[in-house]
Amino acid sequence: MRIDHITTAGTFSLDGKDYDVENNVWLVGDDERVVVIDAPHDAEAIVAAIGGRRLDGIVCTHGHNDHINAAVAVAEATGAPIALHPADRMLWEVVHPDRQPEVEMAHGDVLQLGGAQLQVWHTPGHSPGGVCLYLAEAGVIFTGDTLFQGGPGATGRSYSHFPTIIESLRRLLMYMPPDTVVHTGHGESTTIGAESPHVDDWVRRGH
Repeated sequence: MRIDHITTAGTFSLDGKDYDVENNVWLVGDDERVVVIDAPHDAEAIVAAIGGRRLDGIVCTHGHNDHINAAVAVAEATGAPIALHPADRMLWEVVHPDRQPEVEMAHGDVLQLGGAQLQVWHTPGHSPGGVCLYLAEAGVIFTGDTLFQGGPGATGRSYSHFPTIIESLRRLLMYMPPDTVVHTGHGESTTIGAESPHVDDWVRRGH
């Protein structure tokens, strides 16, 4: 099992505003098979990172455009299915109105992709269909925009809700081992143990 990482750059658009962003793309698998977690901005770079491996699936941590805007192009280049939580379908359809994801994820699902078992945790708040993906055998969780180094994903925009993301994080941090590595949708990785003592601080500051 290996975890590969690339970054891509582009634009995040929501509520009539555009933001320049860099996104993490995580690839989990081995030398023959792989799964891509989020497919933003640059399909060619993602396909290059896949190399000659078989892509078993593209798993979207949520439906914001900066996590899905290259997903269809990568799927068409590889024949891989796309997975998304159905609560983010309205965000998906803004970007890809003519192509629906093939797989609807739900809390507790186990995705057998790329030779790995990814357990789905539904963690709404940043968006209604946000998920985290727990790779227990490696002690790693991929949190998309639910949890970052230093706090939760942004709220205050359409379809987001701060109390909901805090509730999601309390559940997540309660059950994950402290040494679990957190690979995020943007920025540096962290650990569950580094973040869990600070939830009350996040609540007090309101973000």
